[in-house]
Amino acid sequence: MKQDIHPKYYPEAKVTCACGNTWTTGSTLEAINTDVCSNCHPFFTGEQRIVDSEGQVDRFYRKLDARKNYLDEIDAREAERVSPERPLTELELSSRALDALSKAGVTTCGDALAKLEIGESSLLAIDGFGRKSLSDLKKRLRQLGYQIPDASEQVAA
Repeated sequence: MKQDIHPKYYPEAKVTCACGNTWTTGSTLEAINTDVCSNCHPFFTGEQRIVDSEGQVDRFYRKLDARKNYLDEIDAREAERVSPERPLTELELSSRALDALSKAGVTTCGDALAKLEIGESSLLAIDGFGRKSLSDLKKRLRQLGYQIPDASEQVAA
């Protein structure tokens, strides 16, 4: 055996657990401190508790909360996207169609959907609002995720 390359061996090294249990063993360290031992580990005690010395459980719960917040934020954005209070000016319709609708009192997507629920004829009856404007309105509403009422599908553009 080569001289001066091996660490010093302590045959009576003292091991101390966080629960207060101590014992002696042979080691290259004179004193050893541990977080869990056979007196306090859940496997040996049968006790239901989480042993988390590195914060892994807390990190997991933080990730879980972040994911929940992210999904809630996506749901809120989606709900805002198909809000019936959304102004028709955001649909980028022609100015003639927007003017005709605003004169008739239809200023939000909810108003337009209510008219479509009655039938396409209720929108076509508006002076200055024709079939082309109607098809553009329905197309933009579908693109944004709105459900077009079945009653409005009676007349194709």
